[in-house]
Amino acid sequence: MRLLEYQGKELFAAAGIPVPPGKVAHSVDEAVAIMRANPAPSVVKAQVLVGGRGKAGGIKFASNERDVVEPAKAILGMNIKGEIAKRIWIEQRVDIVKELYLSIAVDRKSKRPIVIASAMGGMDIEEVAARDPGAIAKYAIDPAMGYWPFVGRRVAAQARIPKEVTAQFVDILGKLYALFFNVGAMLVEINPLAITKDGRLIASDAKVDLDDNGLFRRKELEAWKTDLPANPLEERAHTIGLNYVYLEGRGNEHVGVIGNGAGLVMGTMDAVRAAGGEATDFCDIGGGAKAGVVKNAVEIVTSDPRVKSLFINIFGGITRGDEVASGLVEALRGGSWSKDKLVIRLTGTNEKEGRAVLSADGIASVETMNEGAARAVEVAKR
Repeated sequence: MRLLEYQGKELFAAAGIPVPPGKVAHSVDEAVAIMRANPAPSVVKAQVLVGGRGKAGGIKFASNERDVVEPAKAILGMNIKGEIAKRIWIEQRVDIVKELYLSIAVDRKSKRPIVIASAMGGMDIEEVAARDPGAIAKYAIDPAMGYWPFVGRRVAAQARIPKEVTAQFVDILGKLYALFFNVGAMLVEINPLAITKDGRLIASDAKVDLDDNGLFRRKELEAWKTDLPANPLEERAHTIGLNYVYLEGRGNEHVGVIGNGAGLVMGTMDAVRAAGGEATDFCDIGGGAKAGVVKNAVEIVTSDPRVKSLFINIFGGITRGDEVASGLVEALRGGSWSKDKLVIRLTGTNEKEGRAVLSADGIASVETMNEGAARAVEVAKR
């Protein structure tokens, strides 16, 4: 479960991490009341779970109850990458002289929480890594040992954090590490971690992803789940019982992914990434999927305008290849999705029968997952 910025900042503040004073508003009247009570140069931010809100016009400025009206009207109800902004976060502006980056995530390779930090914040960390890999510090912490100040100092030195704020950085990292475990997070990120004109460190933004499996331990956080905005495609998939997750992929080589079984779908997504593309979704049709389920999955995934090619990866156990093929053919008939943008791998139970159904409709298939991923990325690039 990914939290909105204001929710993340509530957790940060409770953990003792400095954040700018702010309040959330659901209407223009609430925004006016907030600014009337605290007139000051402020930032009005759309509360959505997708990136790029600044470029989309979802971040504006105000100073009093009069000039907050237009920004609030403009942002509330704004469609940002398919998500409607239903609330805004109004916080006091911070005089920033430098932006840092700090996060803690689950490192699947080392099976430990990993700290990532950089003195070059305010932009995608991937861009920093591509341009100057040495500007990023990574440190995997042994949970048995936990966090100690020497870890923070080591990370600060490697990340080239200015010495005058190192003590504050070490303290904030310690509190962020404690929060990471207290809430059962998969990711906690501050970007930017701002250095102000008066030399303070403040979390100017907040990104928190929680592990759904641990929410039963924190009922107050579980209550937030029903209050979060849902992607329209996810809502549509949920109503028909389809296991679909909308992903905010980077780059332009966007590939829709459909598979049967969570492990296979994740492996397919990794194969697409290794081939130079980005998966737009996680779509698992499950075991024993019938033609109708496949048809629904194709229609939902290809409804995403970002999808430039579709890779369907099926390993048939109880799922029959001929059923999948029939559903696919039915989904393509009368639709706008071109066969030229489709890549399918069909192996396992009734694979020969399934390939025969596809072949009769002019649809070719590939033999391996890596071959299919490479071809899907190639199609997306075209």
